[in-house]
Amino acid sequence: MSSKPSKLMLKRAALILALVVIIGFGTGVVRLAKLQLVDGNEYREKAELEMLGDSSVQALRGTIYDCNNRVLAKSASAWRVFIDPRSLYNSIEKEGKTEAEFEAAVEAKRQLVASGLANILEVDGETLLEKARKTGSGDETVKGEIELELKNKVSKFVSENKLYDCVGIQPDTKRYYPNNSLASTIIGFTGADGKGIAGLEIKYDSVLTGVPGRVISAKSGSMSAMPIEYTANYESQQGTSLVLTIDSTIQELLEKELEKAREGAQANAAYGLVMDVETGGILAMSNQLDYNLNEPYTVCNEEALAEIEAIEDEEEQRQALINARYAQWRNRTISDTYEPGSVFKVITLAAALEEGVVNENTSYSCSGGIQVADNYIKCHKRDGHGSQNLQKGLMNSCNPFFITIGQKLGVEKFCEYFEAFGFTQKTGIDLTGEAAPKAGVTYHEQKNMGISQLSSASFGQTFQVSPIQMITAIAAIANGGKLIQPYVVAKQLDEKGNIIKETQPIVKRQVVSESTAKRVLTMMEAVVSAGTGKNAYVAGFHVAGKTGTSQKIGAGNGQYVSSFACVAPADDPKVAILITIDEPVGQINGGQIAAPVAATLVEEVMAYLSVEPEYTEEEQNLIDVAAPALVGRTVADAKEIAADENMNVKVVGNGENVIKQIPGYGQTMPRNGVVILYTDDREEEMTTVPDFTGMSLSMARKSANYLGINLNISGNAFSGSDILAYSQDIAKDTSVKYGTVVTVYFKAYSGVSDSVYG
Repeated sequence: MSSKPSKLMLKRAALILALVVIIGFGTGVVRLAKLQLVDGNEYREKAELEMLGDSSVQALRGTIYDCNNRVLAKSASAWRVFIDPRSLYNSIEKEGKTEAEFEAAVEAKRQLVASGLANILEVDGETLLEKARKTGSGDETVKGEIELELKNKVSKFVSENKLYDCVGIQPDTKRYYPNNSLASTIIGFTGADGKGIAGLEIKYDSVLTGVPGRVISAKSGSMSAMPIEYTANYESQQGTSLVLTIDSTIQELLEKELEKAREGAQANAAYGLVMDVETGGILAMSNQLDYNLNEPYTVCNEEALAEIEAIEDEEEQRQALINARYAQWRNRTISDTYEPGSVFKVITLAAALEEGVVNENTSYSCSGGIQVADNYIKCHKRDGHGSQNLQKGLMNSCNPFFITIGQKLGVEKFCEYFEAFGFTQKTGIDLTGEAAPKAGVTYHEQKNMGISQLSSASFGQTFQVSPIQMITAIAAIANGGKLIQPYVVAKQLDEKGNIIKETQPIVKRQVVSESTAKRVLTMMEAVVSAGTGKNAYVAGFHVAGKTGTSQKIGAGNGQYVSSFACVAPADDPKVAILITIDEPVGQINGGQIAAPVAATLVEEVMAYLSVEPEYTEEEQNLIDVAAPALVGRTVADAKEIAADENMNVKVVGNGENVIKQIPGYGQTMPRNGVVILYTDDREEEMTTVPDFTGMSLSMARKSANYLGINLNISGNAFSGSDILAYSQDIAKDTSVKYGTVVTVYFKAYSGVSDSVYG
């Protein structure tokens, strides 16, 4: 048998081989056609993504301004420094090196990059070195938000060491808060990613955030960065800017006075609001203690920080630190609730007047308490106020009187006005975190409200409101009975400063008539002129207000909230002010510690708003006067002229003629103050500021004149013999020049209590 294949077998083999070639080649052609024609775009995009680096560039956030266009928050151009570990690795030439030599060269370059950048940017070198070793990852950020000076130093370092292939600098943005802690709980702050975290920064995050830009850069076949000419930049678009109702000057005044009050009362916190009564715009809003917006994670409460550092357990300490941060970021004026106490009596009064169940002639004889169901509720004046009309009842803050008013009003009407004044709903202010009232929890449900609940609620106890709710209700009394929605953002601006949206005041409803509101305001003015609120007296201005002192629900004895709400000027209301001091130590009454704060604010705010004072004859003694011309006269003549103008003099030197005077001719000085007369050419002499606290007005003036100090009197100085100095703007034992003006604050120590607990 022949071993050669037959022709038939050869033909079959040839056919099979042809089929294999045809099928194989055909499959390749089909596969290639599918790759090119069907899947071409997909693979092209993948290739482009592999060969292109595409990174986002943050847009500048919109600027936040106060009502006078003062910058409160602003984004500025900055830079991000990054390293490319893979490019760093590929930048070392392998040819001619052993594996060990190559790895050593790579590591040396990593060390150079890490140590150099760590030194310039003040970052941890070891952490940076670990990033440089991540050859399987993309770009690694070294530090973002760096400013021009550091950027230039990095550029110089890169240039000197020829590190273009592995160290990059990209455009970035940085958020600045030029006033540090000013209005911190209103403004809030952003995180490292540029997103809002608190306050307006998070509430308006989508508005403030602009359109990000892009940086697209080419990469080589080894995935290393290509030169800069292969990079394309697409500019970002700035976000919308906000103009607030907040007035930085009034905000600064509020924060200053609140912090003084918190420290003086050794309180847990102090918070306050100033509102435009006609528009509902918030002029100032503050919580003390506050925090630095540029360092939001730093706990500013030193006592709390010391307690945290004393915790030994790491996890417990970490949680305590987190809690402390959230506590300082919290806007208590909208997020916290408290028992309003006697401030709420003006709401009960307004409702009762509107319904006609009482009038100015309604009287009540207070014996020191009243029986309500099974409880005997005391008045803060244990032996009673005796017979008093409606105005006197408010002036004295008499609890039994207001219990009877609440009972006359009845549960249904009380609840109707409680709701009408806005205490059952959020105010709708444009800030995050507003406390939500809850029936049966923060206030009494009508269906479950009995005589006891009605009676206690009538004088502001056994329910809670937020400060923003309370001041909104007070503003309704001030503006003729209209409940207005509060707000803090007045306008939104585009990149060119054009107004794209403007907030219009929203009147929710007419709560009481204009005549009723005026009647209440008149009685509130009497509270300040001669009642428990007399420490809110301000010379030259009509102030209408109400004190409040309440025991914290569920807190037991010893924890109180002291408050004072007022309107100024009472005869032409411009602003409403609410001061709240949480857990004061020692004096606890709103009339003692909150009213003086409001008085100082009213005085300063009215002057800032250019509201002209109208002084009584008695108040004329507080008006500053111009110093007379005494230089060139004999000492005897100078003394006579000063005496004629009710001024005192202090002579320095033994000469016969005045060659210099302080204050100078025409300069303002306190009436009944002292003019320093120099009779020889010597240096201005110094004196020491005494401790004025505890002194009466006459004693303080006498001491100031003797020491060559001019006394500026602030606060309540005329309402009784118990008026004493309680604070001064220049500390005792401070050395000052003769003629220096020291402001001394006075207040009454009796007749200002409204608490049955203190």
